[in-house]
Amino acid sequence: MPKHINKRIKGSIQRLSVLPLLAAAVGAQAQEAPSTEQLDQRIRVLERQLEIQKEESDAKAKDAATVSAGEKGFSIKSAKGDYEFKFRGLLQADSRWYFDDQAPRSNDGFLLRRVEPTFELTLGKSLFFRIQPNFAPDSATVSDVYGELRLSPAFNIRAGKFKAPVVLENLQASAAIEFNERGFPNELGPNRDYGVQLGGTFLSGTTNYAIGVFNGAPDGRDGKQQPDSDNRKELAARLFAEPFKNDPGFFQGLGFGVGASHGDKQGSADATQVKYRTPGQSTFFNYLAATGSTVGYDGAETRISPQAYFYRNGFGLLAEYIVARQEVVLGASREKLDNKAWQAVANYVLTGEDASFSGLSKPKNPIDKGGFGAWELVARYGVLDIDDDAFPIFADPAKSASKATTWAAGANWYPVNNLKVALSYAQTGFDGGAASGDREDEKLLLTRFQIAF
Repeated sequence: MPKHINKRIKGSIQRLSVLPLLAAAVGAQAQEAPSTEQLDQRIRVLERQLEIQKEESDAKAKDAATVSAGEKGFSIKSAKGDYEFKFRGLLQADSRWYFDDQAPRSNDGFLLRRVEPTFELTLGKSLFFRIQPNFAPDSATVSDVYGELRLSPAFNIRAGKFKAPVVLENLQASAAIEFNERGFPNELGPNRDYGVQLGGTFLSGTTNYAIGVFNGAPDGRDGKQQPDSDNRKELAARLFAEPFKNDPGFFQGLGFGVGASHGDKQGSADATQVKYRTPGQSTFFNYLAATGSTVGYDGAETRISPQAYFYRNGFGLLAEYIVARQEVVLGASREKLDNKAWQAVANYVLTGEDASFSGLSKPKNPIDKGGFGAWELVARYGVLDIDDDAFPIFADPAKSASKATTWAAGANWYPVNNLKVALSYAQTGFDGGAASGDREDEKLLLTRFQIAF
């Protein structure tokens, strides 16, 4: 048989021997193929597994904290909103330049007025904590540190170190004040103090109140932490109403009220305790502090401060008055002094933004979007008048002025969100305060670069 026929026969035999194996494999595969019902069951199982995965993912999303960042700061909030951490900050880089000084000064130049990071914690629905250190000028201090139990809008209990509820401009945030420094009423009122306070709002948020017991702060200064040197306390309170707050109209931005404090004080009232300052932070009045002739507190001090503000569109006006009646003693001499101060601060926003007590931080047309930012004009007039009975027994008329009168004007520019650039001029005149008559006028140019969020 020819060889090529033989090879074909062998190849055919080999292929025929494989056919049964192929047939068996096909049959087995046919038997293992799932039915339609089995396929439906498998699909249902897969769908349920996907549903379970989605439910678990949604549950995790509900329990996950949210992180937010914006012009008002940074925060981390729990899913239900009961717990929240907020971080805010304030930087004020200033300069002061004095003009026409007869005596040379050494305090012209640049300074850091405030460097204040602020940390706030909301713990549950009713507990709040705030701490605000200040790293300017050269050493760290704590401006605010307090806790608050918020039982309802009308009933909050605060304890720690915070601003006493007396002077209106003092209660305004540092980032919102129109000028670099607060006015003369703040020199007679208490600043921050250690104590406990009850406060809140009522009448649909149109009226707020605060009443507290404090260690007792000297005029224009922070109170000291325990041990309290005179072992006496001070009561401070404030009631403030905005009757048209919820009614859009001409008087919606009107607010008025009164703050007050009363407490017995004993101890030194010398230059380390009480001194009244100019807008340039120069001391123009302090009590005698010579050896053997130190003026001291020996009795009650009462402060009363009627106050008001009005904001309408771009216009704002803040006005307040304060009288501080204090008993002082020097040897056998004793006197009850009535020191008074008042001021009016006006501002007008030229670029269409609304003026408010909380300040302006967001221009409508910032420069990073092709605009010119927001522009604001500001003006102030204020007086601090020392009781004539303070001279010459309790204060030296050749060193301390009996009256200071100041006026100031300036412009504030808000080029982008959270940034303020300020330029102002302040001039202060004095009655007395020099060996040959009146102390020379303080003429001062101030600038500020402020970042607040």
